[in-house]
Amino acid sequence: MSHMPQIRGLWEKGIARKVRMSSEPSRRPRPQSPSTCRWPRMDLEREFDEYVLACVLSRALEEIDAGEATVTEATGLSRTELREIMNCSFPAVFIPAFSLQEASDPAIGAEEELMRGMLFAHARVGDVASARFAKIIARRALRDDDLWQELGLFDPAELSRLLATHFPKLASGNTQNMRWKNYLYRRLFEAEGFSPCTAASCQECKDFKGCFGAEERKSGLVGTKGGVDLD
Repeated sequence: MSHMPQIRGLWEKGIARKVRMSSEPSRRPRPQSPSTCRWPRMDLEREFDEYVLACVLSRALEEIDAGEATVTEATGLSRTELREIMNCSFPAVFIPAFSLQEASDPAIGAEEELMRGMLFAHARVGDVASARFAKIIARRALRDDDLWQELGLFDPAELSRLLATHFPKLASGNTQNMRWKNYLYRRLFEAEGFSPCTAASCQECKDFKGCFGAEERKSGLVGTKGGVDLD
């Protein structure tokens, strides 16, 4: 049985449109004083985190429908973590679609463990959301497509925003606009004492475009909904 109605349901929460609209400076509410209003930045950050989780879980549903993975295998999160996320952020009617009761906690391979460790080291201290995104990113980085696509995001800029928010020091090191998956693995190899490639410099590498090529193509998950462009 297809779960595409549940996928659409996640988007019908309006998170995608709301986050993109509210991130525009002209649309941000300006509180009169800290004592009377919550700072908008925190609201926007929480909404964006929920949006990213909706994207990731939508990709997980696709893999569940295709028989490719369980929800824990798709996300790298434990059953306990996923149950908490779903109970806090998503309508109860959609939760059974993830078949969480049929999943077991994910097995973590050596490569994924190393990537997790690097992301944990650069995550915001004491931030549960950052730790969870470290696990999700480490798992989705094992997939074949560009990382922003494997997370189900709308475009590479959203991945840049996610990394800058939760792993600011790590993200700030990507000064040459390298593709994020390539950059993360380069940093991981360097941390482990390995050379990520044999070229003397990036400019001399035959696969230069593979690391630095523009990531302009939009995700197939989002673009239009009900015939309406979401941009």
